[in-house]
Amino acid sequence: MVWQAMCTQEVMAEFNVVHVVDGDTFDVSPGWQWNGNQGNRVRPTGYDAPEMYEFGGQAAKDWLARLLLNKTVTLGKAYKLDHGRLVCDVFFQGKSLADWYTADR
Repeated sequence: MVWQAMCTQEVMAEFNVVHVVDGDTFDVSPGWQWNGNQGNRVRPTGYDAPEMYEFGGQAAKDWLARLLLNKTVTLGKAYKLDHGRLVCDVFFQGKSLADWYTADR
């Protein structure tokens, strides 16, 4: 099932995080739909974690998994697709994921 994500500032949709790819990419369920595209991979705005092959990459992935795996996030305004990932504002417990990242690092 694909959820019609109205990813705008006015309307937000909630999704379950089902898989963490790395420190700044994760998969959600149900899938999102935006501008005629659909998928389940999300890239939050506002921060950039190290790649898995870089120093700190595994630690960033572990942090994101502890924070979000099997929890509910809110997807806000979407900006673009990047390598099949929906690049959008992401909120957890009412706070921007970028704020969580900088506060916990």
